[in-house]
Amino acid sequence: MFLRVTWDRELAPRPLLTVMQPDAAIPEFRFGMLRAVNFWRELDGSTDHTVWRHIERHETGRVMHALYEGTPDNIGRRVPLNEHPDTADLAAQVAPGDDGEPSVATGITQLTAAYVPNMLPNRLHRSSPVGRSDYAGVHDLFDALDETWTSWMRDIRLARARLIVPDGYLRSEGPGNGASFDDDREVWHGLKMPPNEGSGITLAQFEIRVAEHQRTAESVVRQAVQTAGYDAQAFGLDGDGQPVTATEVDARTQRSMVTRKKKAGYARHALADMLHVMLQIDRAQFASPITPERPRVEFGDGVAPSEQQTATTLDLLNRAGAVSTSTKVKILHPDWDDTAVKSEVAAILAETGAAAPDPVGHFPLHSPPIAKIATAT
Repeated sequence: MFLRVTWDRELAPRPLLTVMQPDAAIPEFRFGMLRAVNFWRELDGSTDHTVWRHIERHETGRVMHALYEGTPDNIGRRVPLNEHPDTADLAAQVAPGDDGEPSVATGITQLTAAYVPNMLPNRLHRSSPVGRSDYAGVHDLFDALDETWTSWMRDIRLARARLIVPDGYLRSEGPGNGASFDDDREVWHGLKMPPNEGSGITLAQFEIRVAEHQRTAESVVRQAVQTAGYDAQAFGLDGDGQPVTATEVDARTQRSMVTRKKKAGYARHALADMLHVMLQIDRAQFASPITPERPRVEFGDGVAPSEQQTATTLDLLNRAGAVSTSTKVKILHPDWDDTAVKSEVAAILAETGAAAPDPVGHFPLHSPPIAKIATAT
């Protein structure tokens, strides 16, 4: 997918981060790095013979807009932006650049789009920076699954109960109309046949191979999931329905966790770049007083630990004397801010009596001097 930074002053007084799909983008790479990208979309009013397309090209320092009138299989000719209502507002925003092309200056030197590959490397083009789909290499398995399911449905159709009856059980419908059998009839007239021949009504019903088809389908699905880089457990296979801890989930879904970490690594750098671009656009286009700095993006764990596991970890750290009360509160409540953490730490220290002694002598409790009582002798 592609991340794109844009802005619309009428919609929001800040930059917007949007996601663009690869099937609507034409990227240009140089030395494996994105140098420009063309985003395109079909506009309203297109017909079977005429198609309006808006091309949005992101380059370093500017965004170019173009409108094309063509056919379903041809981009056609370039026309002014004001010839279509969806791009008419862009006509007033663009200005001719150094090369005469109408564009919008971003005010920054960084590209306002980034590419996030799904998975690398590309098995068909190893030197290409374009990522590969999770479906790459598993289409044959999808065909095998389709054949298995088709065979299963065929067994169900063939296993319908059918009655085989002698000719004497059929009722003639007249010359040329054939014969019929009434399966709801309860009483039959006597027929000229021995009673011990067993030549009456016979039920024919084939067996449905449920277990064989189910095992085959699950095996094909499991192989397809593993080829895509995931574990069967992540797709509901091989699960017994029993509650498990986060450690057990990590062990059962190790392949999925590795794939997740790889994809998070691909997205981390692109997301950090686009957040940095948003800060620069906010300052260049909206006169924000901020000082843009490239943020650091971190992804959390895929499986949240249970409260019991967290409590056990904190107890072991506390016994070893390797963690402070503030750190324990942050681990237990990672979504709290510093103010809430300090308030909770103060409450814990006050309840446990581990707070610092009061310098005026009120903590620990200040005891009054014991009066001496004189006794008469």
